[in-house]
Amino acid sequence: MNADIVDFRSFYASLLGRLAERSIAMALSSLWTKLPQERLVGFGYAVPWLERFGADAERVFAFMPARQGAVRWPVGKPSATALVMEDELPLPDSSVDRVLLVHALEHAENPDQMLLEIWRVLAPGGRLVLVVPNRRGLWARFEHTPFGTGRPYSRSQLTELLRSANFTPGAWADSLHFPPARRRWIMRFHNFLESGGRRFWPLFAGVLVVEAEKRLQQGIPALARRSRRVLVPALAPQGATRLGRSCHLGEGECHVA
Repeated sequence: MNADIVDFRSFYASLLGRLAERSIAMALSSLWTKLPQERLVGFGYAVPWLERFGADAERVFAFMPARQGAVRWPVGKPSATALVMEDELPLPDSSVDRVLLVHALEHAENPDQMLLEIWRVLAPGGRLVLVVPNRRGLWARFEHTPFGTGRPYSRSQLTELLRSANFTPGAWADSLHFPPARRRWIMRFHNFLESGGRRFWPLFAGVLVVEAEKRLQQGIPALARRSRRVLVPALAPQGATRLGRSCHLGEGECHVA
């Protein structure tokens, strides 16, 4: 099941979504290091955290997968959003310093190829920060949140996937230790449940957060591409196809084009 941009936007506008955003931001803060003149790309649906962590960056872009859809961001300013193919990012090699990946890896058709494409656009020593649903967590078992869709990962699965794409996992964190309840009286205790879960049951956190560094010691496989895909808006008017008939006089042949 793939989450839609409308689902992401409505979830993070809800009370449960705002609490989840705050909890994930705390986990990101524990491993986020400032980079001077940073070029930051948020991939997937990372806009709730881009303003917080991209305030000091030289430039910030929000890339959203074509199957997911896109929204304009930032509001009231020139748009920094692009609708992209997950394995063909519109960036030159070694052009960004950090990629924040949220709500993307678990929905990718080919996770390995997506990570290889991110490796290509990252500068030497660039950082990849991933936020993915935890396979052992409670949030991956309920579909009323975006973390209950797609493919969850364990820490060992994520480590193996990153290493196969020539990334070296570094610092780890986890978040969403409180249950994804919809009732307000339960959400009032989310601070108590979050702190208690971080202390007593960290293995069952809702999401895993990891920072990985681009590794340069090994090469990556080059895949031949026949052509580059071009995105066309779904509601763009399409002209009616006409059939034309051409005949060669004297030869008795007609061709339909």
